[in-house]
Order: sequence, then C-alpha cells, then structure tokens
Amino acid sequence: MGKFVITQRVNNEYQFNMKAGNGEIILTSEGYVQKASCQKGIESVKVNSQEDSRYDRREAVNNKDYFVLKARNGEIIGKSPLYSTKSGMENGITSVKNNAANAEIIDETLKN
Repeated sequence: MGKFVITQRVNNEYQFNMKAGNGEIILTSEGYVQKASCQKGIESVKVNSQEDSRYDRREAVNNKDYFVLKARNGEIIGKSPLYSTKSGMENGITSVKNNAANAEIIDETLKN
C-alpha cells in the first residue's frame, strides 16, 4: 500500500513524498511554509490523481521522462522522479493513480 511521508527540509519548509508499496518515491511535492498547506497538498493529490488530464508528461533536458501532477487551477502539486523510458513514466502515473486514494499519511516531523 502506498503512503505519503511528510518531512521538513533544512529551510524548515514542509514537503511530502508519495511512496509506492515497494517504498520507491513516485511523487514529491513543492515546499510549503505551513504544515497545514502540505496536508492540503496531499488531499489535492488524492483527488486530482484520479484524472488523467491532471498529469503533464514532460521531458527533462537530459532526455529523461517525468511527469507533474497539477491541481484543477493548473498549479503543480507534485513532480515525479526521472524515468529512463516513457513506459516507466506511464507506470509511475499508474502507480500514483492506484496508490493515492487510500494511501496512509506518515508525519515524520512529529518525531523527536
């Protein structure tokens, strides 16, 4: 089962990584100043990940494929890792779709 992991960056911004059942990161968020905004970002992924039109398939300057997931307003919610093939990228999108709705949320910022 997939999960969202909330962490805090060195600049104190919050972010989440969405991990597939095998533990691989399949989506990383932007940085958020407020934890509540980060949590809203996760809820946005759960909703928007189910619509294929929300995925923007892209190619990086090194010719690796990746995708971004956008909210209804067009803002980027998260970005995938780089993939060596288009089929790998499509598998990543499928994994986000399959895992997001029921993924548990783990807040690592609560650890001492």
